[in-house]
Amino acid sequence: MKRSVLLIYTGGTIGMVKNSRTGALQAFNFEQLTSQMPELDRLDFELDARSFSPPLDSSEIGISDWKKIAELICEQYDRYEGFVILHGTDTMAYTASALSFMLKGLRKPVILTGSQLPIGVLRTDGKENLITAVQLAAMGHSGSAYVQEVAIYFGSSLYRGNRTTKHSTQYFDAIRSPNLPPLAEAGIHVHFRHDLLLRQPENVAFELQPELDDRVAILKLFPGINEATVSSICSIQGLRGLIIETYGSGNAPTVPWFIDALQSAAKRGVAIVNVTQCSEGFVEQGRYAVSEHFQELGVIPAGDMTTEAAVTKMMHLLANYEDMEDFRDLMMLPLCGELTTYSSIV
Repeated sequence: MKRSVLLIYTGGTIGMVKNSRTGALQAFNFEQLTSQMPELDRLDFELDARSFSPPLDSSEIGISDWKKIAELICEQYDRYEGFVILHGTDTMAYTASALSFMLKGLRKPVILTGSQLPIGVLRTDGKENLITAVQLAAMGHSGSAYVQEVAIYFGSSLYRGNRTTKHSTQYFDAIRSPNLPPLAEAGIHVHFRHDLLLRQPENVAFELQPELDDRVAILKLFPGINEATVSSICSIQGLRGLIIETYGSGNAPTVPWFIDALQSAAKRGVAIVNVTQCSEGFVEQGRYAVSEHFQELGVIPAGDMTTEAAVTKMMHLLANYEDMEDFRDLMMLPLCGELTTYSSIV
């Protein structure tokens, strides 16, 4: 029997055309996309497709769309060997991160891809991205898929989805994974890093966990940030989780009003997580005096998680675990490869 892959088209630059009146890029019908890609007919496996109606620019993607994608994968899980999601680059890392937590015990490839130029443009990067993503989703050996996790294929590299961030608006290597090397590199041959590929324990069954809690916020620090800004974010009504994007290895101001705002939020039961603004490296609370107060406030260090992974993981944990100790422990524990555990010698 031929191997089979389900292609899920959500929208994005890969399937866009210029509006004849305004010149702005806008999504178009999926059938027009496949007509631009006769190469797909030459694949030696079955390729089926589903399309969002209407297609969405990735800036419009939200929690309900993540659930729609996850539920479709769950419904079709036994029918296909792999899944490819066509998605805009702007929020691709958020979607990949969210799906990695929602699809527990995944043993099949779910690969997101897209492009920087529309598929119909002469210099498009979309054709190679799409064809290779589909081929990667179909790859297996002895009845087992090579890739058994949510990943992003872009610019000749396959990355773990929850380790990625959008790096560039201009270049074809738009997606990067700052703290984990690529899972595979595609040139003349595809070279896998088998030591990095995620594998689930035998006793973990595939399970859809679609619930996410959107009562979260992100506070990005900058020199000159004022008390009113911090206080207003920390006092949002109904807030359950707060991501703080800090400096360096997790550092932040120590002025009393800043500490008081965080302390007030923590007393109301708001979970606070510390993510570094640096693209590489990790949060190390207590290394400098300017992060010691976080320890006293119970702020949770996010290690080397990206903001995209931290916020979607927070949404997932808040929706599925009520006990704050469980939340804290799981936030610092790698659930699906989203963070690295370190032991260091200085």
